[in-house]
Amino acid sequence: MSTVLISGAGVGGPTLAYWLARHGFRVTVVERADEVRSSGNPVDVRGPAVEVAERMGVLARLHQAATGTTGLSFVDAAGRRIARMDMRAVQRPGEVEVPRGDLASILYEASRAHAEFLFGDSIATLAQDEHGVDVTFERAGPRRFDLVIGADGLHSVTRRLTFGQESGLVRHMGLYVATTPLGGEEVAGEGRDILMHNAPGKAVAVSPMSAGAFFLYRSPAEPGFDHRDTGQHKRMLTAAFADVSWRAPELLERVRTADDLYFDSVSQVRLPQWWKGRVALLGDAASCVSLFGDGSTLAMTGAFTLAEALAAHPGDPGAAFRRYETVHRRLVEPKQRAVGQASALLVPATRGGILARNLATRMWPAVTATTRLRQALAR
Repeated sequence: MSTVLISGAGVGGPTLAYWLARHGFRVTVVERADEVRSSGNPVDVRGPAVEVAERMGVLARLHQAATGTTGLSFVDAAGRRIARMDMRAVQRPGEVEVPRGDLASILYEASRAHAEFLFGDSIATLAQDEHGVDVTFERAGPRRFDLVIGADGLHSVTRRLTFGQESGLVRHMGLYVATTPLGGEEVAGEGRDILMHNAPGKAVAVSPMSAGAFFLYRSPAEPGFDHRDTGQHKRMLTAAFADVSWRAPELLERVRTADDLYFDSVSQVRLPQWWKGRVALLGDAASCVSLFGDGSTLAMTGAFTLAEALAAHPGDPGAAFRRYETVHRRLVEPKQRAVGQASALLVPATRGGILARNLATRMWPAVTATTRLRQALAR
């Protein structure tokens, strides 16, 4: 029985663990955090990931945990709605938006009986030969595996140990993003639309369904940025939004005392190849970025594709990894190319850009209807 180590217990890791176990692999998942992360911005399970979730038996639970978001309303400084996008109009049957923490927990619950999970630990070194990979951990004793899969996100330890430092592989896309949870009393009565206010190059939003705040702003790469330094993150966010009105001042007060703040650069991972020898990458570790929640969809779909490829090529990881990458890049590359469009929609750089975006949203229902008609005719 082949042994596989997966680094990362977010979305891709548990999904891969589930499917590999179904194919007869013995799976270990190592996760730096002490438990499954409970926070994070809402994410979508779309397209082929819906079938993956259904076949795992978790789709009904995902719909129970759904945020129920109805749309994205753009508001002015006084909170008046000036434009709106109906998110339900672009949602296909079965597709669902859920808080990221709920998605991760549901996938973990589905896979934990089929794999060994090591929380509060991380890979320290990797040394591979033609027959396997010797792994040392920060806490656990050394072990040997047939294969290692890095599903450990944008700042992947597996990628660094296998392909080298992030420089040249990870490209800053000119944006920083932050999310933090809010108390229920702060969002009560807001309805089921996400509310977003824009200033040039900046966006701040509140999601009543997930009880969270969201910040996105344009900035060149910050010298000395450390994705683990929460104090630095709070200073950067406070400085960036100091001149923004609407609810930004009260939300920044929340940020200053927050224990649970996610903050990072919006970056793109570009690798000529997602694997080397007996080590491969999955999800954001291989191919970040998406601003519309597609990262989770791609991670789940990629995990299924990778498991199928490994099962189809027992004893030949090179053939399996090539097959996985060939198939999955067809889904990933269009999403990576769309990051410019996504940022222009969410955070226009100028006041004129904000006005143009707001005017364009008035055409959204007609465009959506036309797109659906074309899809129906194509089918």
